[in-house]
Amino acid sequence: MDRQPDRALRWVVLLAFALASSALWWPASAKATVRLKELAAVEGVRSNKLVGYGLVVGLDGTGDQTTQTPFTTQSLQAMLQQMGVTMPAGVTIQLRNVAGVMITADLPPFARPGQNIDINVSSMGNAKSLRGGTLIATPLKGVDGQVYAIAQGNLIVGGAGAASGGSKVQINHLSAGRVPDGATVERAVPTPLGQAGMIRLGLTANDYATARAVVGAINGAKGDGTASAMDGRTVRVKMPETEDERVAFLADIENLPIALEKPAARISVNARTGSVVMNESVTLSPCAVAHGNLSVTISNTPVVSQPNALAQGQTVQAEKSDITISQQGGALINMPAGAKLTDVVKALNAMGATPMDLLAILQAMKSAGALHAEIENL
Repeated sequence: MDRQPDRALRWVVLLAFALASSALWWPASAKATVRLKELAAVEGVRSNKLVGYGLVVGLDGTGDQTTQTPFTTQSLQAMLQQMGVTMPAGVTIQLRNVAGVMITADLPPFARPGQNIDINVSSMGNAKSLRGGTLIATPLKGVDGQVYAIAQGNLIVGGAGAASGGSKVQINHLSAGRVPDGATVERAVPTPLGQAGMIRLGLTANDYATARAVVGAINGAKGDGTASAMDGRTVRVKMPETEDERVAFLADIENLPIALEKPAARISVNARTGSVVMNESVTLSPCAVAHGNLSVTISNTPVVSQPNALAQGQTVQAEKSDITISQQGGALINMPAGAKLTDVVKALNAMGATPMDLLAILQAMKSAGALHAEIENL
């Protein structure tokens, strides 16, 4: 009997099994997928900053010291005059339950009159605490000087404190608070949304590959020619005619999945906190690094100079200073090339350097051409 067909069939089965199992061990180039709303925002649809000055009353003796903050007394007198109360001339008001504060808020896009927004209240003077205070009605203005909201309400201060006999205990910050829904919108800010049949999406980062991916996703869902990239950060999108269709259109495209390419290699360092953050695109070429620590120690020891019993001298106290300088030798460590972030981390950890030392090491490796990444100082 001829077994050639069976043998050929066996090879086909083995080949199919090998191809099917290769998907389990062969590393696939996975791409990060995020929604469009996390990558871009509609140009012109943004919040507006509001600010105002007011008074907080009802404090339990923790308000401004009026001798050092005269603006609080002047503000209170002006408010009382508006209410028909005139203070006698030459009378000095000593207030402990009132504080001058600055109110800040964000007016969200599409906010309409009658809606409520949150406000932040911060002390401007030397008030010890705003806990338990009530903000008096205060107009909030924009950069154009127009009133857009009226703020008033009871403060919520996320802290506590107590003082007695020269001792003081404080938890969190007491001179700032928040009033949820503490302001009522009085004027709306017009926000054009596709009135000319077109909107622009501003990407959070300047990246041409991301702009191309956004255009491809929108055109794939809404038809060719709907979106076009103007540059690496702006995408122009055609909008429907009616307002209802525009809202539905934006609701559809903002949830489109976008497959991102690998980002540009970047390392963010913060010299104040010693933090170092790097993304997955950072690579390392072969190099040799040596790093040593230099420490200076200064110790002061009190010394008393006592004269003899028959001498006419005086007892003098002085200090003896000892200065010690020590330097730890830095061994020359060979750091191999690393094409992955884990390889770079292992190579840096092999040196045993602290985060503060890494700031200097990374800068030196960048200057030597061994580190392939952009270093950003925060």
